[in-house]
Amino acid sequence: MEHVNRNGGVVLITEHGEGKLSAAIEGASSLDVRLVSLDRAVDVVGNSLAESTNADATIDTATAGKPSGVVLELDQPSAIRSVVARVKADLPGVPTIVVPQEGSERAAAAALRAGANEYVPTDEAERAADRIVEAVAAAPSGSTTEASAEYHRILANELPDEAFVISEDGTYLEAKIRPGSASLYTVSAEELVGNRIQDAFPDDVAARLLSCLERAIETSDVQSVEYGADTTEGRRRFEARVVPIEERIEGRRAVVWLARDITERAKRERQLQLRQDRLETLNRINQVVRQVIETLVEAPTQGTIERKVCDQLVESELYCASWIAERIGEGQLSYRTGAGKAETVLETVESRSFEGAHPARCAVERGEIRTVNDVHESELIPDELQDAAREDNVDAAIAVPISHGDTIYGVLCVLASRNDAFTESEQNGFQLLGETIGFTISAVKNRQLLFSDSVLELEFRIDNGETFSFDLSTKYDCTCSLEWAGSTVDGRIFQYVTVEGIDGETVLEEASTHDSVEECRLIHDGTDQCTIEIRLTESGVRTLANHGATIRDVTVEDGVGHLLVEVPRDADVREIAEALKFVYEDTELEARREVDHPVRTAVERRKRVLDQLTERQLTTLRLAYYGGFFDWPRESTGEDIAEAMDVSPPTMHQHLRKGMKTVLGEFFEESSGTM
Repeated sequence: MEHVNRNGGVVLITEHGEGKLSAAIEGASSLDVRLVSLDRAVDVVGNSLAESTNADATIDTATAGKPSGVVLELDQPSAIRSVVARVKADLPGVPTIVVPQEGSERAAAAALRAGANEYVPTDEAERAADRIVEAVAAAPSGSTTEASAEYHRILANELPDEAFVISEDGTYLEAKIRPGSASLYTVSAEELVGNRIQDAFPDDVAARLLSCLERAIETSDVQSVEYGADTTEGRRRFEARVVPIEERIEGRRAVVWLARDITERAKRERQLQLRQDRLETLNRINQVVRQVIETLVEAPTQGTIERKVCDQLVESELYCASWIAERIGEGQLSYRTGAGKAETVLETVESRSFEGAHPARCAVERGEIRTVNDVHESELIPDELQDAAREDNVDAAIAVPISHGDTIYGVLCVLASRNDAFTESEQNGFQLLGETIGFTISAVKNRQLLFSDSVLELEFRIDNGETFSFDLSTKYDCTCSLEWAGSTVDGRIFQYVTVEGIDGETVLEEASTHDSVEECRLIHDGTDQCTIEIRLTESGVRTLANHGATIRDVTVEDGVGHLLVEVPRDADVREIAEALKFVYEDTELEARREVDHPVRTAVERRKRVLDQLTERQLTTLRLAYYGGFFDWPRESTGEDIAEAMDVSPPTMHQHLRKGMKTVLGEFFEESSGTM
């Protein structure tokens, strides 16, 4: 800290008693601190502080010389005004520093009006001490001139960037601007005096500022207001605390206007609020998605699913409309249902086709979400739809593919009036929603088929297929029959195929070079017949299963396939045929029949299984089941079961395998077909 070369020490006038501040000042400089209580230090005369209310309490400082500074540890505005005024009058040139313990707008206004050199409102004694010593060191050693008195300022960081005394009619009576902020102003503080608020601000801003000024005077209470002002660095934001002055100035009531530049703070607050708003919106979006998913579980039909999705999205008030279109062919979409207040857009979408690079079409073709955050200007949106969007105040849109596995059923389109809608986090939520809708539609289709006692039987002819079975039958004049097809939980597609008219070695050799086959394994090999397990890159079997179809028979001979499937009676046959064409282009529906399914009770199914088992097979299964053979770890080994049956272990395993095959055959072959 800079050494202070003064005749005397610092006089600390306090109403709080001796505390940390005096010790902090002495620790920060070579200055002596002389404490004077408020009730004994109102009169300041020459180089001594004399009592005013108590004749017996006099502190003689004549021998010590003129004090280097006077510190007022005061909070009361009236005491600050009185003491500062007396110090300025009786000790000219001595810096006066106001250090309230709590600080307030009224205390700051009183210090400003009285002409204090420094104002340091803080409860940190060391920080206050540093500011006090700096003020003492910076003050002139001689008597103050008229110029220095005119340009005294309150320099501490806690004080505002600008301070004004303004009369009740809005006239600037005094103006002080911090040196660091002066460059921002188009009018100097001196030029501002005599002007009115109405001259400095636009009418609407001036009216609001005058209203705040009048409210402060009428209530005799501190008021606050935020406002914008044009500066040399552009538009800035200010916060003002308006403090009413008790005494009148030239017969008029007035206020002290303490203003701080809060542009950066306001910017941070806006950014924080924006992040908070986005977080709240995302939470609401996730909540809506969860609610929609919960309602889908019990939806009985695809139409119900689609209506519930659209209704609940717009009921959230986050979106102004939503609609769903189904996939009816390559690049073709057909509007199914919609909801929301953007009625003009919905009517336009329902009546027109989806052509070109329309976001909905792209979402279906590529299986990826598409967003448009400026619908009115996007080249992807047709003019007719842009006009409708303007009329309905639609700013943003998202197109979400409705899919399950490799099957895309259609697209969900959602519209919003928020131009910042559909952020990455929001898109992730919609991605999950699209997949959930697709899964639910698939489950509903399969559930309808499972519990239906009457189904549609569809027979398709497929020519010129590009899969392995078609090429094999054409090249070797063999017949390929599908035994079962399906996919694992990780999406790998498997088929078990019996090939008649060719040996297994030849089949494996052909499979190893075919583009559609990833892996092939020989299950059974005969002279002119074999069974293989193949893993494919693409299959129409899974596409049909995702549309609720059960495959009953598939044969391929001479490059021509015949496919027999069962679907629910109310299934959309056109949709299934179009889905099959995405895998096999040359597909034709040859027959459509309604057939009844025999409904078997649980007792009937159990009796059917038992009738197919021999006594030895049934006994083996019972001993293995109740003996813990199927537990892990096993409670009984194969030898234990064989000993109980009094047969050899190989004989026991033969009975066990045959019995299990009978049970599993009833479940897989008779009940489910190929899914």
